[in-house]
Amino acid sequence: MERQFLIDEFKMEESWRLFRILGEFVDGVDLLHNIGPAVSIFGSARVKPDDTIYRKTEEIAALFARNNFAVITGGGGGVMEAANKGAAEAGGISIGMNILLPMEQKPNNYSNVKIEFKYFFVRKFMFIKYATAYIIMPGGFGTLDELFEAVTLIQTHRIKPLPVILVGSDYWNDLLQWIKSHLAAGRMISPEDLDILQVIDDPKEIVKAVKRVVIL
Repeated sequence: MERQFLIDEFKMEESWRLFRILGEFVDGVDLLHNIGPAVSIFGSARVKPDDTIYRKTEEIAALFARNNFAVITGGGGGVMEAANKGAAEAGGISIGMNILLPMEQKPNNYSNVKIEFKYFFVRKFMFIKYATAYIIMPGGFGTLDELFEAVTLIQTHRIKPLPVILVGSDYWNDLLQWIKSHLAAGRMISPEDLDILQVIDDPKEIVKAVKRVVIL
């Protein structure tokens, strides 16, 4: 006979976990709800300060800060550190949303608004909720995860369209060609879905592209 007492299977430790998750949502919304226009910048945590990607990220973040955008990152090293540094040194709001991981990420020293998350999905919600644009620097699986989540939410009309800008044509061109030759050609996506993504290399043009669709 099928068991009927399903509510009894909801263990006490699982119910308390729901309160911890809710608490992370409340903390994030409370901290970020009045930051104004912001861009979320993603990229590899493995990029070093002497790398051209690091320096370009600093420049982009500083330009956004000087144009009254807050800068949101994952709060760690590499591209995240560069973006927080560029925004902070330009006098802007530099937000680091660190994730607690057992072996990897440590918060960088350049965010002037800090928040820590245990749950990836809560943190990802904050990235998308408070961003008026996604700036995607070269990166690995985590960067691709954030990229395709944003594209999927825009494609399925779960969020308002926002600029998703890939920085580094040399880095991203092969991926874009694969999307065109396999996904679009195979009718796995619609032709207009390709318009969600932009590739822009010049920092000033990146800021201009965002300002064209964002009312400050």
